[in-house]
Amino acid sequence: MSVIYVDNNATTKVAPEVMEEMLPYFNEYYGNPSSMHTFGGMVEHKIVEARERLAKLLGASPEEIIFTSCGTESDSTAIRAAILSNPDKKHIITSRVEHPAVKNLYEYLSKNGYRVTFVPVDRKGRLDLDYLHKNLGEDTAIVSIMWANNESGVIFPIEEIGEVLKEKGIVFHTDAVQAVGKIPIDLKNTAVDMLSLSGHKLHGPKGVGALYVRKGTKYSPFMIGGHQEKGRRGGTENVASIIGLGKAGELAAANLLDENIRVKRLRDKLEAELLNRIPNSIVNGDIENRLPNTTSIAFEYVEGEAILLMMDEYGICASSGSACTSGSLEPSHVLRAMGVPFTAAHGSIRFSLSIYNTEEEIDFIIEKLPPIIARLRELSPFWKKAQ
Repeated sequence: MSVIYVDNNATTKVAPEVMEEMLPYFNEYYGNPSSMHTFGGMVEHKIVEARERLAKLLGASPEEIIFTSCGTESDSTAIRAAILSNPDKKHIITSRVEHPAVKNLYEYLSKNGYRVTFVPVDRKGRLDLDYLHKNLGEDTAIVSIMWANNESGVIFPIEEIGEVLKEKGIVFHTDAVQAVGKIPIDLKNTAVDMLSLSGHKLHGPKGVGALYVRKGTKYSPFMIGGHQEKGRRGGTENVASIIGLGKAGELAAANLLDENIRVKRLRDKLEAELLNRIPNSIVNGDIENRLPNTTSIAFEYVEGEAILLMMDEYGICASSGSACTSGSLEPSHVLRAMGVPFTAAHGSIRFSLSIYNTEEEIDFIIEKLPPIIARLRELSPFWKKAQ
């Protein structure tokens, strides 16, 4: 059975070009980039190249890029750097729909001396900017707002927020793990102080990420050790993965047009056909302002976990908007924050496409999913009560 993978916001396949570029640095060019000899210097040259490639994708300078192990490390590093650099400021701001990498850290900090403001979103997942602006104060150390939501795909107005925070002198961090490689980003013309990204979300390898730190931003390293990354992140570099991330960044820049035209068209086709063929189905989020690859559709009166299991029988890989698979019966915190009705939140499925998806795959999902929903609704007491 072939696999139809539409779960690219969870992780992506490593691009063949990325794999090809990585392989020699496992067993052929295996020198330590910190070594003085030429053999190690060859490896250091490739890390420099990877930094340049990633900087070009972001509209940044190479010296503003710090390689990390993942998006979570980048998030933690940015947030901790901001509060360590501003020890007298005990107020921090984020949104109610952040990824757990940010959400859980803020909840930890709220128990350890910090006052946390969680900015709400509306039914379409749009950030309440008035609430954000009203809660800014002299005591605010950092604002951390994701660039795009991993479940709904909704894009937040990072440029607008950045200008407000710049005027007030407040550090601004964005978790851009889902945005990088899917939409154009130009940090030279955006007032973001720190940005996090992860390699495995843009067809790079797992276990590598990066943190952008704008030149002049106060910074304290999270990983303290050797001189690597100019003393900003100690530890011997994950060479092959860094090289892979650089190549993935180069490919993402080249594929942005395809992502925003062809992939978006496939996403729109899938969404429109499913809404047309399946009654009592709705889109979660702002359909006008979201990532080109993402749609979250709520199929009312059925369980998302059951939908996923039945799709899996056909080799279709997607994600549920419910936390059922983690042992919880509660819908995700994102859908709850958006006010999605309980009967819809539990049956929400996120489809996230990539440049590797084809029209034939989308047609297959459109063919197989409506009968699955119909079968599950026949078994649902909630569906019978609603009729």
